[in-house]
Amino acid sequence: MAVTQSLAVSIEHMGFRYPDNTDVSFADLNLQIAKGTRFGLFGPNGAGKTTLMNLMTGVLSVNEGSIKLLGREAGTQNKEVNKLFGFVPQDFSFYQELSPAENLEFFGAWAGLNKTEIVKRTDELLYILGLEDVRNKPVEKFSGGMKRRVNLAIGVIHNPQVLFLDEPTVGVDVQTRQAIISYLRTLNDNGTTLIYTSHQLSEAEDLCEQIAMIDEGKIITQGHIDDLLKEHKHDSLEDLFINLTGKAYRN
Repeated sequence: MAVTQSLAVSIEHMGFRYPDNTDVSFADLNLQIAKGTRFGLFGPNGAGKTTLMNLMTGVLSVNEGSIKLLGREAGTQNKEVNKLFGFVPQDFSFYQELSPAENLEFFGAWAGLNKTEIVKRTDELLYILGLEDVRNKPVEKFSGGMKRRVNLAIGVIHNPQVLFLDEPTVGVDVQTRQAIISYLRTLNDNGTTLIYTSHQLSEAEDLCEQIAMIDEGKIITQGHIDDLLKEHKHDSLEDLFINLTGKAYRN
């Protein structure tokens, strides 16, 4: 029981396939992610990263085996389980016609916060993420980087214990990327487990401690970044990625 309690995510003998069986599938997948870590999930296009994210967050349900989030079954549509994690998707997940403050009010209420908590968290997040001056302007008029920050704020409005991040900095400038990564590190320092996927492998080296690489629905390597680089005799995560997944084009 103590081992389970020390894990943010525990995947045991998990199997999944789409009904049409044309996309990536998983068979007997096992993966454990410790609480409090900064964990990266990487692979080529079509490797199954987004599918695995959707399974861990309960968007999809497993066909076999189990996925547990902080010791509780994922995919049960249980509100108590859903409160444990936040999800920052690659696609923008907010109402474009609303302001940041209005979006945070809506998603804060949806996450079960009361009005006092929503006001407090909204003020905190808009300040931290540099959105105070535009708090009442419609998000549809924002730059891509500003929209990314709104997306992130929504994902953490309820102070989740585990935060899933799917390409959280795609399409942003260097300054915004650094600001987002810095904030994610602060969240982790305060106890939030980060589970992150991105094609920005240099960024991943700055953020992640442990990683798993998947290809065609299988984990091809996992462990601490420094240990993996030493084991495979590579100087960068990008070199390791190419070595393990090949140089061929992926659709």
